[in-house]
Amino acid sequence: MPGMDEVLAARRAARASRSQSRANVVAVFIFLASIVIGVAMTAGTQNPGWLIIWVLAGLFLSQSPKIAKQWERAVVLRLGKYTGLRGPGLFWITPFVETISIYIDQRVITTSFAAEETLTSDTVPVNVDAVLFWMVHDSEKAALEVQDYSQAVSWAAQTGLRDIIGRTSLTELLRGRERIESELQVLIDQRSNPWGVTVQSVEMRDIVIPTSLQDAMSREAQASREKSARIILGQAEVEIAHLFFEAAKSYQNNPTALHLRAMNILYEGLKEKGALMLVPSTAVESMGLGGLMGAAALRQQTLSGEGQAGPPAV
Repeated sequence: MPGMDEVLAARRAARASRSQSRANVVAVFIFLASIVIGVAMTAGTQNPGWLIIWVLAGLFLSQSPKIAKQWERAVVLRLGKYTGLRGPGLFWITPFVETISIYIDQRVITTSFAAEETLTSDTVPVNVDAVLFWMVHDSEKAALEVQDYSQAVSWAAQTGLRDIIGRTSLTELLRGRERIESELQVLIDQRSNPWGVTVQSVEMRDIVIPTSLQDAMSREAQASREKSARIILGQAEVEIAHLFFEAAKSYQNNPTALHLRAMNILYEGLKEKGALMLVPSTAVESMGLGGLMGAAALRQQTLSGEGQAGPPAV
């Protein structure tokens, strides 16, 4: 993959080529008009010198009109000295005396940047990808205070991201993205404001940590979930025991209620086919459940016999 320097150099070359090869309809019209006039005067006077003069004049005059787009400002230098900003639209300069050094784009610009193998405060190497949204609010400062404002903003964003990561732990980096983005925005804005650049927002796209650390964090999270499940189960057992204790106190002085509860338990347990209920002999003797259990067993046997006999013939 190409490095940051190669990417920025390619961007500068593309921007310079676009600045030099701008289509200018007015300049083309002036040059063609000069040729037409030269051809007409040459035909009228039979002197080819007029054609040469008008061609040279057309070349000279075609350097004067310039066009800047709606979102652009042109930086004009007169013999190397800054004279002001021009545009948007059509404007005129003195050929060969005034030059356009750069066209400043005043739209919101997105710049992607990254910090690779950067150590956090707890010495964990991470790779972080982020996107910067910024714009030029002062074209004069962007042209005069820094050589290449786009490259400067990109490097300021990258070094700022490394500074933030270096004083942040991995846990804070993973959980506090919004806070880190706000701090990074303020840091880059402070560095780029003298260049006439303001930062609108910073968004972290991805945080990549080593695979071994990902496995360790996954095991830690699983252990934490198991611990929470065991704690919840233990709390449920405590609550159940407390409820049983309260129920026992209610049945202590009310044997009739205890007998009714025992009968209900037996009924619920024996009403299903093939159900088997084990009852301690002490409970049978103390609560007089012998007759009840016999009746329940007889009832279950009757239901089983009816089920095996099948429906009566018609």
